[in-house]
Amino acid sequence: MSELNELNDLYREVILDHARHPRNKGALPSADRKAEGYNPLCGDRVILTVKLDSGVIADVRFEGSGCAISTASASILTETLKGKTEAEFSGLFDKFHTLVTSGGEAPATASEWGKLAVFEGVREFPMRVKCATLSWHTLKAALENKQEPVTTEE
Repeated sequence: MSELNELNDLYREVILDHARHPRNKGALPSADRKAEGYNPLCGDRVILTVKLDSGVIADVRFEGSGCAISTASASILTETLKGKTEAEFSGLFDKFHTLVTSGGEAPATASEWGKLAVFEGVREFPMRVKCATLSWHTLKAALENKQEPVTTEE
């Protein structure tokens, strides 16, 4: 088995693990921010609740249903962002969007991206980009205190 196939298998395993055993799933009773997101193409739905502490994401959880990519993305997003500032999220949002949409960029490395690197292969499947980014757009809406649901068609 080539090194590339082994890496793809590892990434697939991480996505399936987070889809089957999502982390930070459930309502956050002490949340001070909340947003809902919807992907009309495949029916993924997510509600993100956030607890901020002086601009730091103290806690973030999600509810909803969706495909393996959508659920894994929400799970890994919530793991990654606890303890980060809103500004750090904003920068990571832009980098993640580039990771899953841009072809021809230098491949992400696991050391640079951590578990988020598993989504690099999503760019090969444009329909799945919306699944991977739904929770990210929803968290952005929650931090901006937007009340209307966000969709991946915006």
